[in-house]
Amino acid sequence: MRVLVTGATGILGRETVPRLAAAGHEVRAISRRPRQEPGVRWLVADLATGQGVRQAADGVEAVVHLASLPHRGRRTASVDVAGTRRLIEASAGVAHLLYVSITGIQHAPVGYFRHKLRAERLIAQSGLGWTVLRATPFHQWLDGLLGKAGPVLPVDPGVAWQPVDAREVAGRLAELLDEGPRKGIEEYGGPEVLGTDVLARQWRAARGRRLLLPRMPWPGRVAAAQRRGLLNGPARGRTTWARYLTPAVPEEEPDLAGEYGGPVIETRGQQSGRVYGEDDGYEPPTRV
Repeated sequence: MRVLVTGATGILGRETVPRLAAAGHEVRAISRRPRQEPGVRWLVADLATGQGVRQAADGVEAVVHLASLPHRGRRTASVDVAGTRRLIEASAGVAHLLYVSITGIQHAPVGYFRHKLRAERLIAQSGLGWTVLRATPFHQWLDGLLGKAGPVLPVDPGVAWQPVDAREVAGRLAELLDEGPRKGIEEYGGPEVLGTDVLARQWRAARGRRLLLPRMPWPGRVAAAQRRGLLNGPARGRTTWARYLTPAVPEEEPDLAGEYGGPVIETRGQQSGRVYGEDDGYEPPTRV
């Protein structure tokens, strides 16, 4: 099957593209800059402007839409909403448009979440065969986010997370592609729900970082929805957060040649970062 993948350079895209290629699909992946990779045809395209999008979609049978641009004001809408509209127009005749969104966003339709919901609606109203897979935040994204934290990270124990491994979500995307369009929404969550304090402590221990974790209530409607468990979904993944953080040690030397969102809360007196408020959502797992 000829498949176009947007957001191919993001966390989920980097797992999805090689999986689809290994399954025998003819994969086209778009990026804003030229790239090369065995078994994948990389094309230069930009959803924000529409440049190259129609050419990239020409002749494909399915589209896996992973691209997103979070927390960039009007630029977010230019990719997540207008860019999705451009992609739909360029994909006339495509049998299946498969879109990745965020679990529970209908319960906190503010900021970035609002744009993702609008994209979902555009896809559902497109007249194409479609499927939406909503996932909880990725292990890989949370790992990177915590890695950027300063020496002090306020945590709200009541804010719940259900992280999932992006590799497992990529596997489900491949299955959904083979199954064909559902014209419906499926949710995919990790195997466990953790409070922010537990999640951060496990990360600190696994990464050997010095990180103070004072308790502090997180503001905003997204955090409120997390406290109520509204951003969690069915436990589909198998890899726990602790298992992801402590992968099995190989018995021999490895071959060195081989290869969702919540707010970071900081006090207003801190120099780095920004203060997240009422209209903020998750930074997503993918990028254009």
